[in-house]
Amino acid sequence: MEFVQSEFFIETLVPSGELIVSRTNLRGMITYANDTFATISGYEVNELIGKPHNIVRHPDMPSVVFEDMWEKLQKGQKWEGVVKNLRKDRGFYWVHATVSGVYRDGELVEYKSIRTPIEFEEKLKHQRLYDAMRQSANERVRVVIYR
Repeated sequence: MEFVQSEFFIETLVPSGELIVSRTNLRGMITYANDTFATISGYEVNELIGKPHNIVRHPDMPSVVFEDMWEKLQKGQKWEGVVKNLRKDRGFYWVHATVSGVYRDGELVEYKSIRTPIEFEEKLKHQRLYDAMRQSANERVRVVIYR
């Protein structure tokens, strides 16, 4: 297990009632991003289009969470979960994400993701859970040092 000192301390709060919306092609490249996604992530919409959606993947997120997401999506199921995302400025934001396939004439053509804000207690619960998951998977675990 490897510990690293984290510099990811500035949180951006997702305003209540806001929806972060994006779509990707089947390879996970962003094809649509709403203005809320751009604002919260610190990017311009045109900086997001054509980039892999994992451009906002925070290093605190255990890989098993995304393995579960892709497994469900490949089975044609919807995936829901709590996600900590990385901003362009290296800050972060927490969301509840719902990801599902978009079908035309019965054929999967893209994925859509809708993200909503979560409460502080949920963030704290998932940070602890994700730290434990990363530690048990021998993935890097953040260490917070107060000076």
